[in-house]
Amino acid sequence: MSLGITVPLGQSLHEHAEVLRALYDGGYTDFWSSETAELDAFTPLAYAAAVLPEARFGTAIASVFTRGPALLAMSAAAVAETAPGRFTLGIGASSPAIAQRWNAVPYEKPFSRVRDTLRFLRPALAGERIDESYDTFQVKGFRLERPVSPSLPIVVGALRERMLGLAGAEGDGAVLNWLSASDVAKAAPVVGAGKQLVARIFVCVSENADLVRSVAKRLITGYLTVPAYAEFQRWLGRDEALSPMWTAWAAGDRKAALAAVPDHVVDELVVHGSPEECAAHVRRYADAGITTPVIKFLPLDPSRELAEDVLALAAAY
Repeated sequence: MSLGITVPLGQSLHEHAEVLRALYDGGYTDFWSSETAELDAFTPLAYAAAVLPEARFGTAIASVFTRGPALLAMSAAAVAETAPGRFTLGIGASSPAIAQRWNAVPYEKPFSRVRDTLRFLRPALAGERIDESYDTFQVKGFRLERPVSPSLPIVVGALRERMLGLAGAEGDGAVLNWLSASDVAKAAPVVGAGKQLVARIFVCVSENADLVRSVAKRLITGYLTVPAYAEFQRWLGRDEALSPMWTAWAAGDRKAALAAVPDHVVDELVVHGSPEECAAHVRRYADAGITTPVIKFLPLDPSRELAEDVLALAAAY
């Protein structure tokens, strides 16, 4: 049974070798990166692959806006060479903040850009010469000098039906985020049978439910007020539960927005409890159809020892 974890883990990369080995020996089979404002999606995986020649790796996700198509293909090919047959490329639109405000790239037609990048990457990674005009970019005369072999699975970061459908129709699966175990039943059929379903799952090992809920509400208001995530939650059926939060946030009342997040929404979207309770909750995602649960640990409780809890969850899983 696959069990993934988000890397890096807070330490500098040069300090990761011993930690990575302990995580793999402790039961984590998959190591997935993210890409916001810490490190890029590819470098930590290249390092981890050198340390762990048996593990599987993936990006969740690499933005299609912050790299040109050719550079994205080369970055993916480099990590694929470090972990032959054990790397999955996750791509996605990311967000307007990351693309436009931080990287000076206009955030335009995100669905089309993801689709076009996916259609470029398939033949490009196979070593074909690309002379093609897509809807959102044009590539002239590019050929990857070292084609990827075996072929590289590509999954798509997806929210709502259109992108989920693309992930299933043209990709090898989807990367899901901010959904409950029970929400998988709505998203999975749109992607389709036989596809990879990767879910990033927020976990805080702590039995102090009041503390976890209090701090996690800040995370929820920060993420789920972003328009794409808000629409995803509406599609999942949380319009009534989260409308007071969205209303307060739009009015500029951050304190009221925090107070408006229902406890039950926190409990659905953030896994918390003892290591055994957290492991059982994560297993519900797998039972619902998630092929690779990827845990993002949230050290919200200062009374807990994170390193111990990480290994305890894996042992209970």
